[in-house]
Amino acid sequence: MAHDTPDNRPSPLVWGALAIVYVVWGSTYLAIAIVIETMPPLLSGAMRFVTAASLLGAVILFLKGRRAFRMTWKEFGGAALVGVLLLTFGNGLVALGEQRISSGLAALLVASVPLWLVIFRVVARDRPRPLTLTGVLVGFGGVAGLSLSGGGGASGGPGITIILLASLSWSIGSFLSFSIPMPAEPFAASTVEMAVGGLGLLLTSRIAGEHLDLAAVSGRSWAGLAYLVVMGSLVGFTAYIWLLGKAPISLVSTYAYVNPVVAVVLGAIVLSEPVTGSMVAAGAVIVIGVALVVSTERRKKTHAAEEERAPV
Repeated sequence: MAHDTPDNRPSPLVWGALAIVYVVWGSTYLAIAIVIETMPPLLSGAMRFVTAASLLGAVILFLKGRRAFRMTWKEFGGAALVGVLLLTFGNGLVALGEQRISSGLAALLVASVPLWLVIFRVVARDRPRPLTLTGVLVGFGGVAGLSLSGGGGASGGPGITIILLASLSWSIGSFLSFSIPMPAEPFAASTVEMAVGGLGLLLTSRIAGEHLDLAAVSGRSWAGLAYLVVMGSLVGFTAYIWLLGKAPISLVSTYAYVNPVVAVVLGAIVLSEPVTGSMVAAGAVIVIGVALVVSTERRKKTHAAEEERAPV
């Protein structure tokens, strides 16, 4: 499998796909914040993922036929469990958390996912490199700084707690996806994850008593939802899967510490979200810790693949 051009430099197509992953996945936090301005957080998430699953499933059936969805019940169950952890709890809690804190702060906290994955590997009796563990300590130092300061806000505590729980759920789902039976076709697996995760969000929305008042939904919230479906869940994920086959893991994995920076910048520009000195300092420490983990683990491809698992 060729990852680079003959002169060993990534091709323009690789850089284009990487730019899509950088910007699109970094912008989903902003889009969520816009959607939940006039839509219930859990119900809007359900609408996003059920719609995206329907579209992706239809495309896969058209291009590859039913054989792409051939999977055992164990594989279906594995994808369903991952969908619940990543999307029902992971994405759902992010939307709930963004009702209380800024989208940029949420993205910085979610950047801790690769750090949690290293912790799970240690629990599973793996032996990460000393420099990797150093990165974990540095990164969680930044998380602690953000949590204790409330991101520079006076009432960010509950929102920060919710986002950290979302990050933990994402991490568990990511870790399990490489240790339990999963469908062989990645796009089919993603379809199952989004469908089950979306239905889980619909159920939790009903339990929470959410109600969608169509007359109260703004045009920009509808636009934000459409953006999440098309760009966040379809285009961004497709670009990511393509990159895994065309670019070095060390290059693809850089999204983990670029996305939060993109999210903070977009939140400040579009929504005028406050960016305090303490938030910048703690966020920089998190990004440095994640960068240290990703860069030192890139030679261990099986583990690097775990760190690249990300919500769609």
